[in-house]
Amino acid sequence: MALRQPTAARILAASLVGTAVEFYDFYIYATAAALVFGPLFFPAENADLQLLLSFASFAVAFVARPIGALVFGHYGDRLGRKSTLVASLLLMGLSTFAIAFLPTHAAIGVAAPIILCALRFGQGFGLGGEWGGAALLAVENAPPGWRARYGMFPQLGAPVGFIAANGLFLILGLWLDDGDFLNWGWRLPFAGSIALVAVGLWVRLTILETPAFAAMVAHETPPAVPLAELVRDHWRETLCGIAAAVTCFAIFYIATAFALGHGTTVLGYTREAFLQLQLGAILFLAAGIIAAGWAADKSTPARVLMLGSLATVLVGAGMGPLMQAGPGGVFAFLALALFVMGFVYGPLGAFLPGLFPARVRYTGASVAFNMGGIIGGGLTPVIGQALAGQFGIGAVGWYLAGAALVSATGLALLPKAEAATSVTP
Repeated sequence: MALRQPTAARILAASLVGTAVEFYDFYIYATAAALVFGPLFFPAENADLQLLLSFASFAVAFVARPIGALVFGHYGDRLGRKSTLVASLLLMGLSTFAIAFLPTHAAIGVAAPIILCALRFGQGFGLGGEWGGAALLAVENAPPGWRARYGMFPQLGAPVGFIAANGLFLILGLWLDDGDFLNWGWRLPFAGSIALVAVGLWVRLTILETPAFAAMVAHETPPAVPLAELVRDHWRETLCGIAAAVTCFAIFYIATAFALGHGTTVLGYTREAFLQLQLGAILFLAAGIIAAGWAADKSTPARVLMLGSLATVLVGAGMGPLMQAGPGGVFAFLALALFVMGFVYGPLGAFLPGLFPARVRYTGASVAFNMGGIIGGGLTPVIGQALAGQFGIGAVGWYLAGAALVSATGLALLPKAEAATSVTP
């Protein structure tokens, strides 16, 4: 396979396609967890308990993500970005593909949920190394003044992957009856992921190493243990970066996994009707990411993230009234939440790598992003389900507002000079 000096289009395509594949894999699990995994893998007399257990299996990946971030970050900072990105894509893709052929609890008993959780761990482990590498691939190739706009391309993989995943589930729901969908239809998106992985590998295998990493290894020896150097010299930036990433995970999984489960049970929407609402609303996420990328290059990523965090508090306050106001209100909440998410997610591709020097950048950005994922997203569907059952849907909105305040605090505590650091060797 011929390697060539990469064009901007090839670099951006490589950063976007991989995250689109990764997020497709992640989202089909989230959708299946909300719709079918409860009765298939976690049988119980209580439907709410089934959903809670299903969402708990969803949370397994958030435990795996920081472990994957440490492992892939270690090799990404020592051996390079390209090979690490290929390995992370393969791991998550093969884990997802295997779920398509997993027997249910009725066939093999308790082994079924155990294997499901193990494959879910593999998904999270792979994604732990994916995002940081994709962000570095983009921003370490960015020309001056374009860092945030280049950095938004990995973020655009989120709506692309979501549209592909939920769109496929919607088509299957319209094509199949409930019995066929439950018996075998849900497996097709998992099996189909292997084709997307092949496309992602082809694009990534045809690019070169990033200039920032090449310049670093030309002038100094890579760190023996990047994590040790990160903790010793960049602990404050890491903690603030973790806090800054919390809101994007909380707002996304409340507006997708939790909302889908709540909407199709408590609120009584059909699966197809709610998926259509989410598919329309996800376009607002793409618009928010693009707007935030341009704004972050005109200002700074940190300022745009702060604006998005404060706006998320207002989104949380409006969640209860809007979610109970019929289809129009539900769509308004989902669209508003996902548009605002663009402002707390889009600039992260430039912001987190900008906090760290090239020698520990893969580890630092990956650890911050994925630890933020544990706090902001890992148990969010479970907590949201419990809060809604005990206190009503409005309590979930205030939980979201609390997550936003965590991010705002982390951004406020980061020195301005650090927040504005450019991505250079």
